[in-house]
Amino acid sequence: MTAPHTAPEPEDIRFADGAELKEALREVDYIADDEFAVVVHLATALERPLLLEGPAGVGKTELAKSLAEASGRKLVRLQCYEGLDDNRALYEWDYAKQLLHVQMLRDRIGEKMAAFDDVAEASQFLAAQDFGLYSEKFLSVRPLLEAILSPEPVVLLVDEVDRTEESMEALLLEVLAEGQVTIPEVGTFTARSAPWVILTSNDTRELSPALKRRCLHYHLGYPTPQRERDIVTAKAPEVEEAVAADVVDLARTLRQLPLRKSPSIAEVIDAARAAVVLKSTGVAVSSQAEVRDILLTALLKYTSDVELVRTRLSGEQPVPADDGETAPAGPVERVTVASRPANTTTAVFRGHGGRDRGGVGAGRQGRR
Repeated sequence: MTAPHTAPEPEDIRFADGAELKEALREVDYIADDEFAVVVHLATALERPLLLEGPAGVGKTELAKSLAEASGRKLVRLQCYEGLDDNRALYEWDYAKQLLHVQMLRDRIGEKMAAFDDVAEASQFLAAQDFGLYSEKFLSVRPLLEAILSPEPVVLLVDEVDRTEESMEALLLEVLAEGQVTIPEVGTFTARSAPWVILTSNDTRELSPALKRRCLHYHLGYPTPQRERDIVTAKAPEVEEAVAADVVDLARTLRQLPLRKSPSIAEVIDAARAAVVLKSTGVAVSSQAEVRDILLTALLKYTSDVELVRTRLSGEQPVPADDGETAPAGPVERVTVASRPANTTTAVFRGHGGRDRGGVGAGRQGRR
């Protein structure tokens, strides 16, 4: 008799050190520096959540995707937003399935109830029955519970956690600290395989000390010029190194200006690809400045930023402000949560609804 075929257990890939992890990430086109690779390796080896803070577009989300690809793990993503609650993050009950289950039992329940003449006895009988409505098979799992219940290793990405309220942070603590989820009607589910957890924040507000205490922390800033060129050529092999260098230099110049939104690495890659298309299609441009102005459509996303950049790069005088004074010519220091007093109470949302979008500054070097 032939033994039944069983699927092999998924392999749980581990990395020996930061250098091995860095090389594995490079194979999937994620260019990390030595220090960052060591921090990520520590998070995987210690099975501790890793909190990545920094400007938007420096590679925080991409790290989770690349880590999942490099390790062969499934990626489970929780995209955070204002108003996110446990029904969208943890679980909710499948009421339609529960109702169908009750309808199927209705006739049998009716037969049992017919044996009781007294309403109180019938009520007591019903209360003592377990109809199985609150069990795992009636759960509609959401990302956090999905990561806990998954039999195969996963990378759990909690993206832009700073967009949620502090109540949502509190909901995350059990998952981050104990690797478990408690459902009052059922009990506690412990992770069937320890997930690698990556949390990202764009520094729009200060996160609570309770959440930070449970994580390793790293501030991911814009990369060095050389690594950003490597990223561009890795993600867009058709871009020549000279073109990549020119676009990267332009982006770094723009990041020194007080823009509403500085160019992200993804936008630098788009601009480099646009430069290749301009060259290959023979678009008639009479000067380098005209090419630069066209590339600004990929690098900048606000009209005020475009006007500011064109004024600064063309050497024109700044436009006078509404009060008659001339706008400052030098870079303006950006305000980040690091430069403001910590506020971990709900007062931080008062008047903002959690939507304070102050500028952010660059820190350690990293990828987009």
